[in-house]
Amino acid sequence: MSDLPFWFERALATPSQRGEVNVEGANIVYESWGDVGKPGIVFIHGSNAHLEWWRFTAPLLADEFRCVAIDLSGNGDSDWRERYTGELFAQEVWAVCEAAKLGPRPYVVGHSFGGWVALEVGHHFDQQLGGILFMDFTTAPPEEFLEWGMRAEREGVEPGRKLRVYENKATALGRFRFIPEQPGVHPAVLRHMAEYGLKQVEGGWTWKFDPALFDYLAMGEDQRDKYAALTCKTGLMLGEKSEDEGAYYAEHMREITGGYLPTITVPGTYHHLMFDQPVAVSMATKLLLLAWLREDHETDIRKSLDKTLSEGC
Repeated sequence: MSDLPFWFERALATPSQRGEVNVEGANIVYESWGDVGKPGIVFIHGSNAHLEWWRFTAPLLADEFRCVAIDLSGNGDSDWRERYTGELFAQEVWAVCEAAKLGPRPYVVGHSFGGWVALEVGHHFDQQLGGILFMDFTTAPPEEFLEWGMRAEREGVEPGRKLRVYENKATALGRFRFIPEQPGVHPAVLRHMAEYGLKQVEGGWTWKFDPALFDYLAMGEDQRDKYAALTCKTGLMLGEKSEDEGAYYAEHMREITGGYLPTITVPGTYHHLMFDQPVAVSMATKLLLLAWLREDHETDIRKSLDKTLSEGC
């Protein structure tokens, strides 16, 4: 009898398809689950991560949704760029939505740094979205904003792209860590994430992410204004025990929305909550997005009735 969690085995057994699309000279890789024609969701990973972060989440939503996880440029199997911007990331996400046939008004789910990317997607494609779920990412008040991009300028370091090379794969796998670290993640999950995040190079093994991604990328202190300007639906999902400083400002976001912001705090979870409680995270996400879908459907019906009545007068 296997000692693996049932969700681990089920997720790996769920069929998925690999795809890629070129965006401004970079090939962007994505993985999809679920049938074309169902409502679409695009999942965006955090910094130095990759699309497999959603391997144990997306399959559990694929009965109701067409789900896609992206490798942002500079991460996973997607190409690296000379420079990165929020607008380029937003274009990558939207291009994947179109290439994977997510349909009209797809939903966006972004974790950690992926939450910032989701905000950029909202900024550039707001009225074309069904909604955004920010996962352990919040926007800080301007007076408390800390820029953690622009590393070359902020830390006075020379930009570079040199990653440590480990002489063998076993050593590299043993060095894999979440940032911030957290307890209780199943060893099989850790290994799966590390396996996808590694590549073989001359002299051994190293990580796939671009170490220069944050050298010139400006996160921007206008995040609060961009969030306040969104017209699409938004929600928050937080890890109860998260120690990530980017997830501390839920109350500020609620104030921006006049006190109305669906907020789900998943008990017992840390920053990478999709590995602590993947079933709870998946089901809470599913229920929220299905509720949004119903609201949109009812709004469309009312608009259609209003139009019919006005034309009949």
